[in-house]
Amino acid sequence: MFLKLYAIALPVFFAIDMLWLGLVAKNFYRDQIGFLMKSDINWAAAIVFYLLFVVGLVLFVIAPALEKNSWTHALLFGALFGLITYATYDLTNLATLKDWPLMVTVVDLVWGAVLAASVSTASYFIARKVGL
Repeated sequence: MFLKLYAIALPVFFAIDMLWLGLVAKNFYRDQIGFLMKSDINWAAAIVFYLLFVVGLVLFVIAPALEKNSWTHALLFGALFGLITYATYDLTNLATLKDWPLMVTVVDLVWGAVLAASVSTASYFIARKVGL
């Protein structure tokens, strides 16, 4: 079951996050933290993040929501998972990095919650549709 849920959630996560990073917030991050950004992305690190984040969503949010037969569980606990995981990165940066913008932290915390809630809820409904 885990692998099937993972196979559903990973492309959903990737598609939603690429819309955010590639279209909606593309200029936001460059304008806010461009002075910290590398010219070349470390794709290995990015891929590992995606793979691990989706493991967490499946194990801690999507599978339990399916067991409870509750899309609202997927929505609420997805949002909480996203908020907490993104807070780990952003609040640590805010606490330790010189000139880390508060606005980036606020936007990222909201985005983490929206992203994880969206992925969890969409994956829940897809899984139900395919009979999982």
